[in-house]
Amino acid sequence: MGKRILVQRRGRGSPTFRSLSHRKRGKARYLPLTRKELNDKIEYTIIDFTHERGRGVPLMLVKYEDGSECFLPAPEGVHIGQRREQGVNAALEVGNILPINKIPEGIWICNVEMRPGDGGALCRSSGTHGLVRSQSKEGSSVQLPSRRVKTINNNARAMIGVISAGGRPDRPFIKAGLKRAFMRAKGHKSFPVVRGVAMNIASHPFGGGAHQGPGQPTTVSRNAPPGRKVGLIAARRTGLRRGRIRY
Repeated sequence: MGKRILVQRRGRGSPTFRSLSHRKRGKARYLPLTRKELNDKIEYTIIDFTHERGRGVPLMLVKYEDGSECFLPAPEGVHIGQRREQGVNAALEVGNILPINKIPEGIWICNVEMRPGDGGALCRSSGTHGLVRSQSKEGSSVQLPSRRVKTINNNARAMIGVISAGGRPDRPFIKAGLKRAFMRAKGHKSFPVVRGVAMNIASHPFGGGAHQGPGQPTTVSRNAPPGRKVGLIAARRTGLRRGRIRY
């Protein structure tokens, strides 16, 4: 009968290789839009900060004036007990949540919605922020951490400030055990990942041989059988791009 090759084991369904469901706090999103928020503003108080396994950003538990609570990614410069505002008439202060068309150009923003009411989808990683470039009737131009400029609906909400824990990725793991624990929290239980060319021929299509090398083309069809579907799956193109100046 044989066994599944190593690249197929994650996600096969058994507890050994199943991806972890570690989101104990739920989704860290804005609450649905309210009429008062659209016309004026509402206030919320930062109750506590918490850590969630598998998430590099600290979360803050906030409580609104109507008693509802939710978790939000914490920006730099806020503290427990601080009162913040959310709505069209909110002040331009760190931690306040406003529609993008109410935020002046050049302001750093985070936890940006892609469409009004989705709760926040952009600039949520630790230490990241967006930048309001320009505004128009068609939408607001926001520069993302990747330097890409994206046009977003004017009514989409965003938080003023920079997501906290900015220096987290700069700290080295030092030991392989710490990296393994980090990858396990992300759902990658098969860490460390072994190269296919270093495996036996029975464990991977690229394995075996007198020298380490695939021994065959690394591009494979999207309709290939499971035991062969490794490498560059359904690659649009391969090789160097010709006609470009390479330094």
